[in-house]
Amino acid sequence: MPFQKNDLKLFSGNANLQLATRVAEYMGLKLGDCQVKRFADGEINVKINETVRGHDVFVLQSFSPPVNENLMEMLIMVDAFKRASANSVAVVIPYYGYARQDRKARGRDPITAKLVANLITVAGATRVLTVDLHADQIQGFFDLPVDNLLSFPVFAKEISSKYGEDDLVVVAPDVGAVKRASKFAAKLEIPLAILDKRRPADNIAEVVNVIGNVKGKTAIMFDDIIDTAGTLLEGADALQKAGAKRIIACAAHGILSQDAVSKIVESDLEIVYLTDTIFHDNLPDKFCIVSVANLLGEAIIRIRKNLSVSILFR
Repeated sequence: MPFQKNDLKLFSGNANLQLATRVAEYMGLKLGDCQVKRFADGEINVKINETVRGHDVFVLQSFSPPVNENLMEMLIMVDAFKRASANSVAVVIPYYGYARQDRKARGRDPITAKLVANLITVAGATRVLTVDLHADQIQGFFDLPVDNLLSFPVFAKEISSKYGEDDLVVVAPDVGAVKRASKFAAKLEIPLAILDKRRPADNIAEVVNVIGNVKGKTAIMFDDIIDTAGTLLEGADALQKAGAKRIIACAAHGILSQDAVSKIVESDLEIVYLTDTIFHDNLPDKFCIVSVANLLGEAIIRIRKNLSVSILFR
């Protein structure tokens, strides 16, 4: 049921206006009137062109490249809404950047995911809604409610409709992705395989073993992020050598840095499914985008009505 005009308002930064528009349409709302531009020196200039006094405001902004620009846009928007006397300001972050810097892997490493959480809290946000956090413990970095939505039901629906007759196996690209991939495999009621991966350096991955039976099967590599595509392509090569019949991939967040797109196009991957948490224009045919707009819209409605959000993943 659409909300009354004065109950809830949804605004968007510049990172993903397309997704924000689809979320608003699902909720039966018109996207809020807010201009996010730049001053001559590059500083961010936010203008809210409608009243938000007493309203529950949701701000949608992905921390996609350029990450720092989009992060700063959101922080300034939150501050503007709080100073305009909004009743609450929840931030909807489909892709939470800096999430991979969540612990001290080496001496003197920063924990930037925690720093970003502090910035969001200090800016005045009252709640966080995100999709497929890279590490679950990031929810504990906030001193406010965090809802981490999971994209695997969206992918499961797509895979079931197109590959339901195949002999399928879900493949976790590394040990750290097993929990995420196992939920996807359970949803599809198919087995799980694991790639034993080593990282000799940042953004470099080497697969040394395939744990599980993939021979003659359609292998579905399932991860949360595709960045430079190094992990993906190493995994696809290992699966092909292990006898997989077809290799496809699903990932919530397609960052696609550097020449990732061209590498994927030239690879043996049949197709790569991504969500629209990060906006891309004119991707090649080897990519297929599935939308999380309805998932986000339903979650926002449930938060606003104080209903369960976790029920969306049962």
